[in-house]
Amino acid sequence: MKTDVFNINGKSTGKTAELSDNIYLADPNDHCIYLDVKSILANKRQGTHKTKERSEVNRTKKKLYRQKGTGNARHGSMNAPIFVGGGTVFGPRPRDYSMPINKKVKATARISALSYKVKENTLTVVENFTFEQAKTKQFIDLLKNFNLINKKTLLILPNKDTNTYLASRNIEKTKLIPASDINTYDILNADNLIITEGALPIIESILLK
Repeated sequence: MKTDVFNINGKSTGKTAELSDNIYLADPNDHCIYLDVKSILANKRQGTHKTKERSEVNRTKKKLYRQKGTGNARHGSMNAPIFVGGGTVFGPRPRDYSMPINKKVKATARISALSYKVKENTLTVVENFTFEQAKTKQFIDLLKNFNLINKKTLLILPNKDTNTYLASRNIEKTKLIPASDINTYDILNADNLIITEGALPIIESILLK
């Protein structure tokens, strides 16, 4: 599959890029996408939630009042969950939410996500570029040239570029990642996908192992 290559001004360079049919024209597997996205979101959870239980509340252990003769229910401690300030019953405890996933399933999910972008005609290939200075205005101009202002946009570069990253980090709904870090969630979460020429062979080498 061939597609036009654009420059950062939004104009065609007259060149074409070869996209692997095994990636960009593959039949999407929705179940693999579901498993991978579920795993990604689960792995983001810290799992550090905690509430104090009865044995951990710092209150007096003294019996409230005598056992019999008061007309009240019997109680032995203010730490009981029934009292305000008492321990929590079955509260959350620290745990690991991470979900392992098969490498082939993960690769299939990313391939499926990219093929969906091609079907939706929301994938654009741009020639390699760098910013000499980390100026947000330059990145905004790039988005304007592709009519992507206020649209969720994912830009995939061949490798980490400090100036481009600094120029884009304050722009809402825009994310920039190196090709080695692509994942299903970021691809699907973006309304538009911009891939630089240099990132294409890296993506293919990762997904077609």
